[in-house]
Amino acid sequence: MADLEAVLADVSYLMAMEKSKSTPAARASKKIVLPDPSVRSVMHKYLEKMHEISFDKIFNQKLGFLLFKDFCENVCDVPVPQLKFYEEIKQYEELETVEERREAARKIYDNFIMKELLSHSHNYPKDAVSHVQKSLMRNEVPVTLFQPYIEEIFSQLRGDIFNKFIESDKFTRFCQWKNLELNIQLTMNDFSVHRIIGRGGFGEVYGCRKADTGKMYAMKCLDKKRIKMKQGETLALNERIMLSLVSTGEDCPFIVCMTYAFQTADKLCFILDLMNGGDLHYHLSQHGVFSEQDMRFYAAEVILGLEHMHKRYVVYRDLKPANILLDEHGHVRISDLGLACDFSRKKPHASVGTHGYMAPEVLSKGTPYDSSADWFSLGCMLYKLLKGHSPFRQHKTKDKHEIDRMTMTMNVELPDSFSPELKSLLEGLLQRDVDKRLGCKGRSADEVKEHPFFKGIDWQLVYLQKYPPPLIPPRGEVNAADAFDIGSFDEEDTKGIKLTEADQELYRNFPVVVSERWQQEISETVFDTINQETDKIEQKRKAKLKCRFEDEKESDCKLHGYLKKLGGLGGFASNWQTRYGKLYPNRLELHSESANTKPELIFMDTIEEVSPEYVQVKGENCIVLKSKNEPNKDAKLVLTNPDEIGLKEWLCQLKSTHKDSVELLGSMAKKATKIYGAENRSTASNITSGFTTSSSQAHHTSNVLSNYNSN
Repeated sequence: MADLEAVLADVSYLMAMEKSKSTPAARASKKIVLPDPSVRSVMHKYLEKMHEISFDKIFNQKLGFLLFKDFCENVCDVPVPQLKFYEEIKQYEELETVEERREAARKIYDNFIMKELLSHSHNYPKDAVSHVQKSLMRNEVPVTLFQPYIEEIFSQLRGDIFNKFIESDKFTRFCQWKNLELNIQLTMNDFSVHRIIGRGGFGEVYGCRKADTGKMYAMKCLDKKRIKMKQGETLALNERIMLSLVSTGEDCPFIVCMTYAFQTADKLCFILDLMNGGDLHYHLSQHGVFSEQDMRFYAAEVILGLEHMHKRYVVYRDLKPANILLDEHGHVRISDLGLACDFSRKKPHASVGTHGYMAPEVLSKGTPYDSSADWFSLGCMLYKLLKGHSPFRQHKTKDKHEIDRMTMTMNVELPDSFSPELKSLLEGLLQRDVDKRLGCKGRSADEVKEHPFFKGIDWQLVYLQKYPPPLIPPRGEVNAADAFDIGSFDEEDTKGIKLTEADQELYRNFPVVVSERWQQEISETVFDTINQETDKIEQKRKAKLKCRFEDEKESDCKLHGYLKKLGGLGGFASNWQTRYGKLYPNRLELHSESANTKPELIFMDTIEEVSPEYVQVKGENCIVLKSKNEPNKDAKLVLTNPDEIGLKEWLCQLKSTHKDSVELLGSMAKKATKIYGAENRSTASNITSGFTTSSSQAHHTSNVLSNYNSN
């Protein structure tokens, strides 16, 4: 029976893998619904506050670039050849060989430079032209050949074209996607979990599929009770921090990176790159030891992974074949950053890692170290790939103390079968003296990359994963130990462990969405499909509502969009009602979707107080507006919004609008008193109160207040 269950688990997992490669409609089991276009009003203000409304900020986001490109190609009323020029340059920069770059450079020069020069439409500096011409005359085609043009292209796109984009519906769509991203709150229901593929000290790793995009990931689940039992809270939180450090910014194809982290009542979950080709320890047991040439391939990719970490001041501390995973094509990534550490401010001195791979300075308790530890571990790992065991684990001893003693004292004897270049590399990496160790003399990874053992390697091609892997994992296989061999934890171990509020508070900031990785996932899967479906829905909605809630760009409306309301300053209703809110300098208008119903008007001078913070009403975070008018002094209006960004912006704008209105009306009253005198104070009071009591005068009043304020 157990065998049958294991087979079914494998089949389910492999079917999910295949489904993830099908069309967006087929692979996604949960539909993404973009927020209403009115969210643009809230998001524009929010992004401005965060200094995110700029060409560079939006263009350098994947979805921002795609929507800006769509605008330039299909919406903009003037041609934008700069964007095509930019894309051709980026394609040129990714070419593998000099011959390919030479051919592409000539085409770019002919189509985008010479053609414009001849037609006198080339509006780029002479320096840029001269730089490219001189290089081509010398037959030099470096990757950075067109860099001066990139800077000029950006300077041109930053102007009128970007301003037109901000005014367009494509920016509205960007706001919709960005709002969706910022409101992501993942749960287990967002994933279909399949076969167990690994187990660690605090939990298991599963293959899983994200429901709304169909993308396959690895889900690493850490048990909170097991963490508490082993006092591993610091380790668990550290792993989340380290994964965030290496997963943001410039992408690294040689580290298992994180896209999401979320938590449940009893689990901490990391959503990581899925590597379904097994690990090097598994393949070492199946394949036997590797040749020097095969080992060089793995060494080169691992070196780039370590370089990526070290540039971010992260020392890995657990390099070994079991932590090097293969993808389905045979390329490798470094996994499991549970022991990684940030050494940017303070060097670590803890003795952590796997015996047989730990550097002498790590074993010397109390000795501070940095990335030096990883270069020693690399030497140990490469030796294991070639000989089947660590250089300090002779005769397969399991005595940790003996392994550590040999690491601290023994000079490794390298077999005569190793080439002189390989011997030199391993001797350099396995130096006990850090100052003499390869990679530790001041130039870090460059020292290792320039070693004669790697002569002839084009590191740009390594980065682009263009070298053929020596071992391609069998397709249609799980490439991992049997599910029952991996096993699961005994729940009896943690039966007496209770999780308190203080325990849960430790993980309050655990959830994260890595923006660039989420946007990449969306762009590769459902972006086009969701945009097309949303366009159709919005066109129908516009026709139905007849643009009733049109954009308020031309008016003095400060904020607008959908809200849920409970009650009102004129009375109280017990059910949530959806309203379209429009906030003006002197009033809040709440419109129903019925064309025959007049909007509810709440004037700022009738409000006693806007709640300074959220108030919990019916389990929702809410904004409460209290009335100051008799006889409805106890009346209140409760507003909420499932969109956290939107609710925060409504609270901010309502508070500032109410404050400005109170101050302005107070100032007007003082001026009116001066004009009419103390004896006619009642006349002055009637004049100022008249600004907000008549709904028919609402728009006129708003303009008067605005003009008065400016004067």
